[in-house]
Amino acid sequence: MPEKSGESLLNLINREKLEITGVINVESYDEIEIIVQTILGILVVKGEGLHITNLNLENGKLTVNGYVAKLEYAEDKGTKLRNKSKGILSKLLR
Repeated sequence: MPEKSGESLLNLINREKLEITGVINVESYDEIEIIVQTILGILVVKGEGLHITNLNLENGKLTVNGYVAKLEYAEDKGTKLRNKSKGILSKLLR
């Protein structure tokens, strides 16, 4: 398994081929959504006709073919709530 340090690269070619480095694990996949654990967090790939054509967890590389409509890193909701509450508190203390 790759270390949690290093770089993660997303290379999208004509919205039809996606190459990802820094991959730790593939959490789930089907033809419309692939959920990938990367060194930067959970990456959600959405589209149509998505197929994993290459997966090498030793090198941390993943290749997906199909129409890619959306790439999104899922946020840690606990961190988001903590940051939001800090924002409200700092506004009150001004």
